[in-house]
Amino acid sequence: MTISRRIILAGLLATTSAVSLAACSKPKDAPKKAAGKTEFTIGWSIYAGWMPWPYAAQAGIVKKWADKYGLTINILQINDYVESVNQFTAGKLDGVTVASMDALTIPAAGGKDTTAVIVGDYSNGNDGIVAKSAKTVADLKGARVNLVELSVSHYLLARALESAGLKMTDVKTVNTSDADIVGAYASADVQNVATWNPQLGELKKTKGTTLIFDSSKIPGEILDLLVVDTALLAATPDLGKALTGIWYETLALMAAKTPQGAVARAAMASLAGATPEDYESQLSTTFLYYTPKDALKAIEDPQLATIMDRVRQFSFAQGLFGPGASSVDAIGISLPGKTLGSSDNIKLRFDPTWTKLAAENAL
Repeated sequence: MTISRRIILAGLLATTSAVSLAACSKPKDAPKKAAGKTEFTIGWSIYAGWMPWPYAAQAGIVKKWADKYGLTINILQINDYVESVNQFTAGKLDGVTVASMDALTIPAAGGKDTTAVIVGDYSNGNDGIVAKSAKTVADLKGARVNLVELSVSHYLLARALESAGLKMTDVKTVNTSDADIVGAYASADVQNVATWNPQLGELKKTKGTTLIFDSSKIPGEILDLLVVDTALLAATPDLGKALTGIWYETLALMAAKTPQGAVARAAMASLAGATPEDYESQLSTTFLYYTPKDALKAIEDPQLATIMDRVRQFSFAQGLFGPGASSVDAIGISLPGKTLGSSDNIKLRFDPTWTKLAAENAL
């Protein structure tokens, strides 16, 4: 089995662990909330780049940072990715692992002020477009493409068409659930599919299939984050410190070319229900920012604003900001040194505060 953040998974594994937290600067312009909350729940779903979270709980890394800051953090698996994001939006989770586009179109568009504490990785081949007859993206003109509409696959298709001088109106999309897309491709009627792993990996094995575009051609655009309720960070900023400490200690172990590193990665694979070989394969198409310095560089790079502008333009054009949004600027996105959209309605924040502390060994 391969691992995806977007598939609905059977069973619910709840991994909880005590963690503690205590003082870091407030996110700029963050809403105020009364202090007093000391227990937090962070939701995650299975995806190669998010498996460090349950492993950290299992290995005692979560407890270590909890004890340092004196708060409690529960690391909780949610068996349905979209449901995990919906629970965060509804306030049932204090933080959640999420793709950047979904952070914008679900909690932020739903009015929840959301901060990206961790920019963890980007899809570097986990998402792609396969075809039976087409050999290039240009060959898709006038064709039907099966995909999960309004998902990152839809965004990937839009970017692929743009690279070939085409528009979304040059193809017809056919909404197909991720659970059905492999079976659909077996039909003669379905010639082209945009999807993600593990489905993508299965489809690439089909005789006569060509991978005509994948996310490695748009590096950094399908970002995976850990987001937290901004008001909670304002009230208890050490939550950001503890989560960041947990993350980078775990990633350092994960990246180590040592027996201990191999054991950690094998444990992550097991937690995902995968073999170590499957997990290593998924990691090969997942660009993880293993060090806080690398992540900080990505967060502070002006290219992030360009990427998020593309994401918001696509999301608004597809109606994902909701019927009340009159323009693409309805929702503000705060980035280091720049705001996209309304500065009076900032709902998604890329705050480098905690990553910078980690890079300076100041957590």
